[in-house]
Amino acid sequence: MEMARSMLQEKHLPKAFWAEAVYTAVYLLNRCPTKAVQNMTPIEAWSGKKPSAKHLRVFGSICYVHIPTEKRHKLEEKTEKGIFLGYSTQSKGYRIYNLKTKKLIISRDVEFDEDAMWNWDEEKVERQSVMIPKETPPQQQQEEGTDQAEMERRSQQAPGSPRRPPPSEEIEEETPPRRTKLLSDIYETCNFIMLEPENFETAVKHKVWVQAMEEEIKMIEKNNTWELADRPKDKEVIGVKWIYKTKLNADGSIQKHKARLVAKGYSQLPGIDYTETFAPVARLDTIRALIAIAANKKWKIYQMDVKSAFLNGYIDEEIYVEQPQGFIAKGSEEKVLRLKKALYGLKQAPRAWYSRIDKYFMDRGFRRSLSEPTLYIKSQGNDTLIVSLYVDDLIYTGNNEKMIQVFKEDMMKTFEMSDLGLMHFFLGIEINQEKEGIFICQRKYTETLLKKFKMESCKTVTTPLVTGEKYQKEDGSQKVDGSMYRSLIGSLLYLTATRPDIMFATCLLSRFMQSPSQVHYAAAKRILRYLRGTKDFGIWYKSTNDAKLVGYTDSDWAGSVDDMKSTSGYTFSLGSGIFHGLPRNKLLWHNPQRKQNTLQLLHQIKPFGLEGS
Repeated sequence: MEMARSMLQEKHLPKAFWAEAVYTAVYLLNRCPTKAVQNMTPIEAWSGKKPSAKHLRVFGSICYVHIPTEKRHKLEEKTEKGIFLGYSTQSKGYRIYNLKTKKLIISRDVEFDEDAMWNWDEEKVERQSVMIPKETPPQQQQEEGTDQAEMERRSQQAPGSPRRPPPSEEIEEETPPRRTKLLSDIYETCNFIMLEPENFETAVKHKVWVQAMEEEIKMIEKNNTWELADRPKDKEVIGVKWIYKTKLNADGSIQKHKARLVAKGYSQLPGIDYTETFAPVARLDTIRALIAIAANKKWKIYQMDVKSAFLNGYIDEEIYVEQPQGFIAKGSEEKVLRLKKALYGLKQAPRAWYSRIDKYFMDRGFRRSLSEPTLYIKSQGNDTLIVSLYVDDLIYTGNNEKMIQVFKEDMMKTFEMSDLGLMHFFLGIEINQEKEGIFICQRKYTETLLKKFKMESCKTVTTPLVTGEKYQKEDGSQKVDGSMYRSLIGSLLYLTATRPDIMFATCLLSRFMQSPSQVHYAAAKRILRYLRGTKDFGIWYKSTNDAKLVGYTDSDWAGSVDDMKSTSGYTFSLGSGIFHGLPRNKLLWHNPQRKQNTLQLLHQIKPFGLEGS
């Protein structure tokens, strides 16, 4: 009621509109952050969709409702004056009190004058302003600040927002009015907390990022990563900087704010500050294969995250770094930090961490896969435990829950871990584990991709490419921005993790990333149109007692117009779902067709060690 009372008093509205004010207050509160629901608004928790703030307007404002052509004569006014009283739940429109007819109407075609209010006694529009105190800066400075604020407001105003009509009358004042922001502008600024600060000076102004930096320093000190030392005269001291990242859940809500202290490894000298740097990561086809196995055997897949994983790796080199901003030891400002363990940003940090975790697994009886160095298997009689490592993310599954629990407890005892429970979201992939099987998709990423390229409202198509269409490097059409095209193709390639139906189309268009044309870009946007109609598509791994490894391969003949090369493709499935597949563009000689197909098949099954079967 306090909110409703304030809205009525702000625009001097009669108490007869109290019901409209209460209704609008509830509407707004459902779209505001609340302690009852963490990291989301009540309407988002109910509907599962983030609400938009672009349509919000100041309650009680003067507005102008468009009169359709068929309801007026040529010389009559095109608009009617009204007062904004809220939002319609019946349709996409605003609730307007028509000052001429004294009736409540609903309309979408409305222009707002949020700085104006209605004088009920004199029945005319008045400008609303707030007087500035005497201790304000000089007139010239105030005008400059006002102009700057106006420019910022216009640049932030949502596209397509209704334009304000010119004031109906001017009121001269000795002091200029204080500018007020649109309600939509205020709501949009609430999203700032999701943005990552670019530097320490910006981050230190916000409590969440200060807490994140303090947690990072506590983790480093607890891990005994460094020690204070005198600045060496014969060694280069490496600088450090803060990196900030907001981690999101599958539904787009905030998981946590992460601050990472990173060494400026680009200043390291090879052979002096580091030697070997390579560290393997799990391939996506390995992750999909593990999901397929778990689905077929009806195993549950769990997930854990190693906190500050790179800080656990041991280094052999003598390395010094500067003290981090905001955490310089008092009385030791001139000293530096000598590293005992690796730090993020160092060239050798990934390899040092992999060496540490690999030794951990091998010491506890795991066997490392010969073809995938990040896949570990442990067998005890009829019990099996499978672990896949992607940098600091671990997913694991098996047929013995007790064995899984012992493994988890030992990991959490050895390293600082976050137990994420059942795997639901991994590398941008949404995982839904059910009794009948496991479904993986990238719906949220697809929506983000469509929004990025302004295709969220595009018309859908039923196929990724036009059937029978041939593409070539020089097609006579105008060239387009290569960076935008490469960004789109790169995003689509990542989406193929769960969308094999766009694999061929994306790989085909990736051949033209060096010099794309309008034809190529239109074809890439067609894939986006296809994705908009199939956002919920993914891969379904069905539970079955008769799971077989099945592989298919095929090829066209000289399908490439530019070099007459053929495109071959292959796919492998375990049970019902595909876990590995890729099209390849290569030159095929005029060998007999039978020999050609045999060579292709041997080439595709080699990574799985099946060529001898």
